Amino acid sequence: MENKTETGIVDDPVADTGGIQIATRKLWLADAIELISSMRFAISLLTLISIASVIGTVLKQNEPMPNYVNQFGPFWFEVFGKFSLYSVYSAWWFLLIMAFLVLSTSLCLIRNAPKMLKDMRSWRDNVREQSLRNFRHKAEWTSTHQRSQLLADMTQHLARIGYKFKVVEKEGATLIAAKQGAGNKWGYIFAHAAIVIICIGGMLDSELPIRFQQWFMGKVPFDGNGIIANIPQQHRLSLANPTFRGNTMIPEGASSNTAIIPQQTGVLIQDLPFTIKLNKFTIDFYSSGMPKLFASDVEVTDHETGKKFNSTIKVNQPLIYKGVAVYQSSFEDGGSRLKLAAFPMSGASATSFEVAGEVGGNTPLSGQGGNAYTIEWSGFRPFNVENMTRNGADVRAVNTGKSFNEKFSADLDKHLGSAAKNANNKDLKNVGPSVQYKLRDKTGQAREFHNYMQPLLVDGDYMFLAGTRDSPADAFRYLRIPADDNDSVNEWMRLRAAVANPALREAAAQRYAARALPAKLNNASQMQMQMQLAESAKKSLGIFAGDGKQAGFVAISKFLEQIPAADQGKAADVFMKILNGSLWDLWMLAREKDGLPALELTEKHGRFLQLSIGAMSDAYFYGAPVYLQLRGFDEVKASVLQVTRSPGKNIVYLGCLFLVIGVFAMFYIRERRCWIWLKDDGQGTNTLMALSSQRKTLDFEKEFGELKAQLGQVISNGQA
Repeated sequence: MENKTETGIVDDPVADTGGIQIATRKLWLADAIELISSMRFAISLLTLISIASVIGTVLKQNEPMPNYVNQFGPFWFEVFGKFSLYSVYSAWWFLLIMAFLVLSTSLCLIRNAPKMLKDMRSWRDNVREQSLRNFRHKAEWTSTHQRSQLLADMTQHLARIGYKFKVVEKEGATLIAAKQGAGNKWGYIFAHAAIVIICIGGMLDSELPIRFQQWFMGKVPFDGNGIIANIPQQHRLSLANPTFRGNTMIPEGASSNTAIIPQQTGVLIQDLPFTIKLNKFTIDFYSSGMPKLFASDVEVTDHETGKKFNSTIKVNQPLIYKGVAVYQSSFEDGGSRLKLAAFPMSGASATSFEVAGEVGGNTPLSGQGGNAYTIEWSGFRPFNVENMTRNGADVRAVNTGKSFNEKFSADLDKHLGSAAKNANNKDLKNVGPSVQYKLRDKTGQAREFHNYMQPLLVDGDYMFLAGTRDSPADAFRYLRIPADDNDSVNEWMRLRAAVANPALREAAAQRYAARALPAKLNNASQMQMQMQLAESAKKSLGIFAGDGKQAGFVAISKFLEQIPAADQGKAADVFMKILNGSLWDLWMLAREKDGLPALELTEKHGRFLQLSIGAMSDAYFYGAPVYLQLRGFDEVKASVLQVTRSPGKNIVYLGCLFLVIGVFAMFYIRERRCWIWLKDDGQGTNTLMALSSQRKTLDFEKEFGELKAQLGQVISNGQA
């Protein structure tokens, strides 16, 4: 309804309310645009991006989820997962921040760039004499020369020192409006445009296109096992995928036409427009063990045309074909074939048997302690460059606590060994091949092992190092098995089996007693002492062998705790003396049993026996029914190639160029505005000069003084 007043003007309250609402909405929109395009908003976004980048740098990204569970525990794993910290750069909140930064910078450019361009073209020639007198940097002269003459001299001098100028005739006066460095404002425009361009290029090369395919096209990561060619289409990305970054591992002689893109819950398969066949992988090393050259000689077959060509891919020398770049990333084992000897680690048998395997495959191991095991071959290194100068530190300590071997193994490089990372270390040595595998029982529980093929010189003695750990999050702990006269583990295995043989232990105890206390015939006292010593030796061997719940030094320690504390030291000395002596006789009996001659009790053999006792004590914590010793191998190399399509790369390069231009313009181009007011005063000409700059620096003060002196000289001489 309409209500008319006496004046005939329509008074509509509803229309007034609507107008207020429209005005309010316009005001709210203006305030929102003002906030988003403000510098404080952009700085806040940059701060958040910096924090996210720090998190993405410190926390390894796109690792398998079990790795994060082992590292942080179930609680913090869930907390970090809620914020997508395991893939920061593809998280929705990170992409949203990037989008707002692009929006903020774009609005800032849209608002300010036209004003700056207009100001760059402007001469600011609408000034008055009084406004020039209010400038801080000004100078004034009076001359007898004519205004026209001074105008010509002034403009000529300004042109010579690099100023552009415009002459404007005012009422009874002439204004020279000059400027220099107006291109400074291009720095602001280019720098802000660079941020927008780089962010757009970064988002084009991010996982955003893949996320869109997962959200709207039904693509899901594949989390199972199987042949790549048989993986369903919902797990595969087509050739039209605009951007991706994946890896492909190709053994020598094999080929690949797909790339694997890791995701949090599995992998996506990216089809490639060509097939890559690895003809040969080459790796050269420096004397320190650091790699000097990675190179993959490949054959590329185009799927569309059938064209074939050869190429060599090196580090920093990628193959670029059909918009896809193939980089040399790393190298792996491509399925080396291994031959090993398996020695029992329990029971009274020392007979070894052959085991064969292929890296990446499985080998059944049955009949060990009544259990069925599976060997999962996880790694092989043909050489290991190590620093074996350990200053007497113990690398064994398989049982408890933090030991040197944990530090020794924690820094083992994936391919080159621990010392390869220290090129300045002069104690480096190639200690030969090693094999890494998991032993999984029938319940699915697995334990990981890392064994060296050759004995290593540790603290002056040659040892076979056999590493073990309960989970990938732990460092390897190494059992040290002493090498015998033939640089093998045969004698140690023979002694270990003999310790587990009750009949041999009893015979060794009798022989030790007879050797230590030879009794005369019909001497009942000496015979009684010999019998007592034999019984003590038998008991010592039994405790060490683990007749009870514990074995080795742990069992001995438990036994000595039953003796009064005051007598424990003396009892321990006697116990170890009997144990060492009886173990020597046990060793010799084991050799006789196998048809081998007895050995002389030399210092070398005595040292071997001492090391063997320590190794047997630690062997009870080894956690495996067999010890696998590498006897031979047929190495197969594999090249790991990174395959990328990055359409935003050139856009980012353009943004970087803009950024360099912008920073250079902002910091090295200084805008100066100069006005010269020439006015007749009856006897000559009055000259008023004013100089202005956006940044008042010491250089500007110096420049003003020089310009003032130069113009004063021009006026006094009446010539340029």
